Amino acid sequence: MSKQVSTMDPAVRIGHVHLKVADLPRALDFYVGVLGFTLMQRFGTQAAFISAGGYHHHIGLNTWTSQGGLPPPTGSTGLYHTAILYPNRAALADALRRLQNAKIPLEGAADHGVSEALYLSDPDQNGVELYWDRPAALWPRTPQGELAMVTEPLDLSSLLSAV
Repeated sequence: MSKQVSTMDPAVRIGHVHLKVADLPRALDFYVGVLGFTLMQRFGTQAAFISAGGYHHHIGLNTWTSQGGLPPPTGSTGLYHTAILYPNRAALADALRRLQNAKIPLEGAADHGVSEALYLSDPDQNGVELYWDRPAALWPRTPQGELAMVTEPLDLSSLLSAV
């Protein structure tokens, strides 16, 4: 007998992420100064909460157990990356321009068919994906209607022209 698996409510969303960082001012320089998040609240020298659009926070940054710490070694478990969804292609192009102006290197850039994505690391070597989703009607599908995501090179010049 197979067990019936129920799914969660389709309105469920991931609300925010908390990242352990070694140096709070350095992390704020990246997330606020480069990416453009807004500082919503700071708890002394140990934590800060940042957002886009006035939400209480999308990202919490804290040094509660990581002040001066080192990134986890390669081959260890943990967060692969935080994915930050941009509302449209032009907003992602603006993010790319900000990264270029700050001389922050990309570790990858991909067209996944359903989305276009930029991959990099923050100053604490936390993985960061910046992406926008194409409208669902344009997502590639198999003849059976299943998603057919791909990983193709992303044309950064074309992306920048969207600004």
